[in-house]
Amino acid sequence: MEAIRLTGQAGHSSDPSLGNNALEGMHRVIGELMAWRDELQQRYRNPLFAVDVPTLNLGHIHGGDNPNRICGHCELHFDIRPLPGMALDQLRGELDGRMGRLLSGSGLKVERFPLFEGIPAMETPAAADIVQVAERLTGHSAEAVAFGTEGPYLNDLGMQTIILGPGDIDQAHQPDEYLALDRLAPSIAQLRGLIRHFCY
Repeated sequence: MEAIRLTGQAGHSSDPSLGNNALEGMHRVIGELMAWRDELQQRYRNPLFAVDVPTLNLGHIHGGDNPNRICGHCELHFDIRPLPGMALDQLRGELDGRMGRLLSGSGLKVERFPLFEGIPAMETPAAADIVQVAERLTGHSAEAVAFGTEGPYLNDLGMQTIILGPGDIDQAHQPDEYLALDRLAPSIAQLRGLIRHFCY
């Protein structure tokens, strides 16, 4: 989750030369973000995901304080969901370069900062032993999911990681979030099977 903040110069709307409109600058930024999203979706695709392209969502914007004042400050918040193989630092560098080129000579000050540092995308190969064993124990083929876990950090430590457990992501982050009790026994049996396979 990222933020872009533009600082211009406030002034009275009766004379546009008195200011530098940050909201108008943000209009250009939004157009550039949409173009970048299209380019990313052309460059990256992973058919294992239900949404097989990276996403970029504009989630929040705030700028100005009055219709008859030139907007001096504007801030946009957005979310990027990369696919495996897309490095967060690389994406941020690409974004900074695009914003710098777009607003060069505009007189607007541009700042980009993370609202949330982000979790890198991860992928454990389908041929990995842990994936194969989990598929046999569950009776289901492995699939990709578009939510964050600690998995990438465990992979970085040299482990092979899968995301496996009871429950349903559709129930997560809801006011009545719950875990059905009948989902526990099968999960315990799967964990015992994994432990027997890898630890004995």
